[in-house]
Amino acid sequence: MPTIKTLSWGVKQSFRGYVAGAGGKTQLSDGAAPTADGGFLFTAAPDSTLTLDEGGKLTGRGTFLGVVQFEAHGGMLKVCLADPILEITEAGAVLTVADHVSRTYRLEAAKLDLGAATTEPSGDVVLPAALMMFGCQWLGDHYPAGTPLDAVRLAVG
Repeated sequence: MPTIKTLSWGVKQSFRGYVAGAGGKTQLSDGAAPTADGGFLFTAAPDSTLTLDEGGKLTGRGTFLGVVQFEAHGGMLKVCLADPILEITEAGAVLTVADHVSRTYRLEAAKLDLGAATTEPSGDVVLPAALMMFGCQWLGDHYPAGTPLDAVRLAVG
């Protein structure tokens, strides 16, 4: 079964635009890299078990490495996205993030729609994402639960 090698996610384009428009900055570290569309690329950790089975179904738990920190308004707005984890369960798929570089606390940021997943000609799997309740607080209560987020893209290797 092909394993998932990277996860790409931009969180929410309008949020990234807001940070930039407010004179803020976005810093990447610990392996996170920018993508061509303005999002962020995270590489699978050695303990990641997320795979794509013969039928194209995602199974397992994807752990990814990297940190993205957004800051604006002289530090009044601070959002950290560290080491995303994509968990596939019978109830669906959830993307959790550590909300600080210390990685002491994780929160459920986004619910992923497995039923609406698409496969690109490259083999990448694209999953629509929506903000979860703790994700609202994570993004500073600017968006309500259920708000569509940037899609999550998974690259197989």
